[in-house]
Amino acid sequence: MPELPPHRLPDQLLPNLRLIFVGTAASTRSAELGHYYAHPGNRFWRAIHEAGITSRRYQPGEFAALIELGIGFTDLSKSGAGMDHQIAAETIDVPAFRAKIEKYRPKTIAFTSKKAASLFYGRPSSGIALGRQPRDESLPEIFVLPSPSGAASGHWTIEPWRELAAWIAS
Repeated sequence: MPELPPHRLPDQLLPNLRLIFVGTAASTRSAELGHYYAHPGNRFWRAIHEAGITSRRYQPGEFAALIELGIGFTDLSKSGAGMDHQIAAETIDVPAFRAKIEKYRPKTIAFTSKKAASLFYGRPSSGIALGRQPRDESLPEIFVLPSPSGAASGHWTIEPWRELAAWIAS
């Protein structure tokens, strides 16, 4: 079996975080810079501020500071990079992600695209609704957010992000 490339972005995880954002994989730009959601066209940093998840707008290079707010980051593919359709299937590691959930026990998980959620649930993204997901007692609360990627502009809405903000504030 060929050796996988090193992790593109380090996990930002601690036990009992109030929220973990989970993407499919790092974008090419994020992989180059080593920062989550680093592409200038990505709405992530603006969205978490506008939705009320953070009190100010952070920059991609400040992603590690969000751990102090109880917010972590990871991806389903730690070795792939690019747009979702460019990520090699063999780099998607849902069992490793599930092991992270068990180890760190976050209170809430937010998938930052329907694609990431569909990989986690093992079903087509067309069958996954945005927002808070039906409760599974064996898992943390799960939200599915519209992708903040500029490439997904046609599907953008801030409302599921606001729903998440209200949930974690409660």
